[in-house]
Amino acid sequence: MSCAGPVRSRRHRPAPLHAHAIEDLRFIRETMENAASFTAVPGWGGVGMGVTALATACVAPRPSSGKAWLITWLAAALAAFALGALAIYWKARRAGTPVLTGSGRKCLLSLFPPLLAGAVISGAVYATGLTRLLPSFWLLLYGVGVISAGTFSVRVVPVMGLCFMVAGVAALFCPAAWSNTVMAVGFGGLHILFGTIIARRYGG
Repeated sequence: MSCAGPVRSRRHRPAPLHAHAIEDLRFIRETMENAASFTAVPGWGGVGMGVTALATACVAPRPSSGKAWLITWLAAALAAFALGALAIYWKARRAGTPVLTGSGRKCLLSLFPPLLAGAVISGAVYATGLTRLLPSFWLLLYGVGVISAGTFSVRVVPVMGLCFMVAGVAALFCPAAWSNTVMAVGFGGLHILFGTIIARRYGG
């Protein structure tokens, strides 16, 4: 009977104060990461993506070329996204902001599904011979992705996404011969415009 007291007291011994403090700090850090906006959106990287689109519009075949036109713009898209990803990495590294945690991860996960949908739709549209609709679909889906990602980023990003969607709707009413011009104005002009705004307001 004399040992019952000490055993009971050891079982109900409260956790050390420093353990509570560490847990509280971890909770505060995770809450701040989830609430913070992702500020590593590439401004000058966006400008570079826009310049890529403008250059591609100058050398791309006519839309009537079909397959050659599609391959040219898909190659340009891959180059632009590689440039954008590199710009995000360098900006995040310079600012000490993690890319794949917190708001950065949510931002990227919101962007990729519309882009994946665009890739699938592109194949289906090309198979039906309605290549002239691709600029509109690309602009619309890219705009959707940017708006979704912008929910976890700075305010100007959702506005940029909305402008891409407006450009996509306008592209529906443009002749097929204007496809390269539509791509230049949409992916070129809008990226350069908003990339410059982001670079000046949010540090590059």
